[in-house]
Amino acid sequence: MKTYYPIIGLEIHAELNTKSKMFCACKNDPDETTPNVNICPICMAHPGTLPVANKQAIESVIKVGLALGSTIADFTEFDRKNYFYPDIPKGYQISQYKYPIVSGGTLNGFGITRIHLEEDTGLSKHDRGNFTLVDYNRAGVPLMELVTEPVIHSAKDAADFAKELQLLLRTLGVSEANLEKGEMRVEPNISISDKEGVFGTKVEVKNLNSFKSVEKAIEYELSRMQALYEAGRQDEIVQETRGWDEAKQTTFSQRSKENAHDYRYFPDPDLPKMQLHSAFDIDAMKNALPELPNAKRSRYANDFGIKANDIELYVTDPTLSAYFESVVEGKDATFAQLASNYLSSDVLGLMKKDTEAQLPKKELFIELISMAANGEITSRGAKDILAVIVKENQSPKAIAEKEGLLQQNNEDDLKPIIQQVITDNAAMVTQYKEGKEVVLQALVGMVMKATKGSANPVIAAKLLKELM
Repeated sequence: MKTYYPIIGLEIHAELNTKSKMFCACKNDPDETTPNVNICPICMAHPGTLPVANKQAIESVIKVGLALGSTIADFTEFDRKNYFYPDIPKGYQISQYKYPIVSGGTLNGFGITRIHLEEDTGLSKHDRGNFTLVDYNRAGVPLMELVTEPVIHSAKDAADFAKELQLLLRTLGVSEANLEKGEMRVEPNISISDKEGVFGTKVEVKNLNSFKSVEKAIEYELSRMQALYEAGRQDEIVQETRGWDEAKQTTFSQRSKENAHDYRYFPDPDLPKMQLHSAFDIDAMKNALPELPNAKRSRYANDFGIKANDIELYVTDPTLSAYFESVVEGKDATFAQLASNYLSSDVLGLMKKDTEAQLPKKELFIELISMAANGEITSRGAKDILAVIVKENQSPKAIAEKEGLLQQNNEDDLKPIIQQVITDNAAMVTQYKEGKEVVLQALVGMVMKATKGSANPVIAAKLLKELM
């Protein structure tokens, strides 16, 4: 079978969570539901109005660049990108063309071409019968656009890149990047070739509102293109913008893809040129960056030795991460691993099942993990206690004493219970004596049940062997 070579590049837009819009003082509020309330003469392009650049938005893009190991431009400027659409009041979009704020860098092992800053458009609402309404609340919101190198070769890698960027933006605190709210938009450029190193005709897919849709849309396009190649109809692949139909799980043609010259870019005469290295202390900004996801992954693996899935849980959930670190502060790796096991599986499982359950008080959770680590309670006992302390502030030790969950290590106390288990299960005892070792674990389980999980399973197994 012939080999085909997919080439994917990503254009990812993310709305920045500044207080005001990019070039005016209107509120930047993605949660506003009333149309056309966060607007003013500037973002509505009334004659005689002049834009003023939002310094916080520029600072946010610089932070992203620093986190990606990119080059931060000294000179930069804003340009006018000319095209007409009802959701662009001015008839052009203020963007950046020749001199982006950020160049180069990597994420997830893939190279980044540039990151620039522009203003978002309004929101067209087409589901109103035979006419369209436009909400301009979003018009003028600061929008960061990241463009990757065309070096991604699979749909999964593309979706993983987008997920990692979302995590980075949230870690830096510059964007919530919720796809379902339109705060982050992933637009893959996809091509396929039957010759390695040769670019095919590319298409861009829009309207992707989830990471799953990103992956599915790319997979569909690659499959569609390959089928055309195999039918000898590769000329039917044209440079175009395609949409994604979530219901049908297919792409569809929207319009021909514009080239840069179609937009007639030129420097915006209403906005000053910028010297970023004079306006910002780049070194201080770099030193002030928070711990980045990859650095956190490495620290958690090296310092605590916890499972990769647990690490990812903490990297993506700042609240859970802060709680975990407060619990294991000053403790050894063994304690941290035990705490992580109970936190990631049992505690979160209880919270998922019961809306009243919450993270237990730190002191109570530490007490519980210490008891489990010291062998004072069994794993079963720890789980039973957890079910209480996620809802009530009770001492794990007090609960264990009250419910008889303290682990029984005294052999004299356990012997009568174990002897009774042996007497009640003569057939299993015979099987064990005949060499069926697996029976031992079943008998240990019966001892644990008889003691409500409080027997030390190691001592129980030892006594079973001796008494049988």
